[in-house]
Amino acid sequence: MASVRWVSDVLRFLDVDVVRGGVAIVDRVSWDVAEGERWVVLGPNGAGKTTILALAATLIHPTRGSVEVLDERLGRTDVFELRPRIGLASAALAERIPPHELVRDVVVTAAYAITGRWRERYDVPDTARALALLAQLGVDGLASRTFGTLSEGERKRVQVARALMTDPELLLLDEPAAGLDLGGREDLVHRLGAIAADDEAPTTVLVTHHLEEIPVGFTHALLLRQGGVVAAGPIASVLTDDLVSATFGLPISVESRADRWAARAR
Repeated sequence: MASVRWVSDVLRFLDVDVVRGGVAIVDRVSWDVAEGERWVVLGPNGAGKTTILALAATLIHPTRGSVEVLDERLGRTDVFELRPRIGLASAALAERIPPHELVRDVVVTAAYAITGRWRERYDVPDTARALALLAQLGVDGLASRTFGTLSEGERKRVQVARALMTDPELLLLDEPAAGLDLGGREDLVHRLGAIAADDEAPTTVLVTHHLEEIPVGFTHALLLRQGGVVAAGPIASVLTDDLVSATFGLPISVESRADRWAARAR
């Protein structure tokens, strides 16, 4: 008799609205993310991408509809107990990191879900894990530097290391390559692809504006426009000329080569 593999939902959105000032910035979004999947969320400015990620990170609640994160429904669970199971890297989080904080402490303090070291104590394995993650992202040589002295590319890598510190079940990355030059972007995208290829890596959702920033190994795509879903599903069936053009409101040609994606206006 063939065995059946049970796959749980890591995220489940059902008819989700987020309304601010009478405007729906997320509009009737339904979306499922299963364990082990790697999703990219794409759309133009104002499409609702960062708001979707904030819901997944339990930072906000929906105005209407239901959001389940790791089998817990928002509004019916203690989000402070849930958040350590979620790794998050975002510009908003980076702004809360004290510039004088040592890089190794930026990473290790994720164990307590704080952004500045105070009087808490860390074990040797905690520090060793933080240094190993910095090495995995190629910035272990910066461990004794302060966060405020780093370049934008270095900060991005440190944030990803921090997001992985608690061995999360869900990894959320909000525009991790934004603002990087070509070399910095390609190095980071390569490292994120290596993480995605690891069978032990967490289920991942990455938000970006650009197809070129999708790492190798990502399995699914969600396209958003004006707060609503244009398409969602396996990446090859979603990243088509027609669907990407509808998402960005411009005729676009999409190409895939060696599991990397690119787009240009037609």
